[in-house]
Amino acid sequence: MQLITNHIKKKRKSRIVFLLSLLVSLFWCFVHFFNMYHFAIVGAIVEIIWLPMLLTLFVLPIITLIEWTKTKFKLQSLYLYSFLLMSATFFIMILAK
Repeated sequence: MQLITNHIKKKRKSRIVFLLSLLVSLFWCFVHFFNMYHFAIVGAIVEIIWLPMLLTLFVLPIITLIEWTKTKFKLQSLYLYSFLLMSATFFIMILAK
């Protein structure tokens, strides 16, 4: 029973990390490619949350690499896909102007 609950907790954690990386990626793509300041309220929300999103953009790939090594580099792990998504977002933010 203990083994099953540990597996469920690990799976839930990987899903949360993946969804968080997806949320951060979508945020940065929208901010970078669309005019967020067209509406004042949207611009205010973007200004409030850009710093936590920036921190997450740099910290989350490190966390996913650590967790992916704990899963012994399985290709089915959501940590791998989260890392790839965050890396792609990072490079899009640096290269696209």
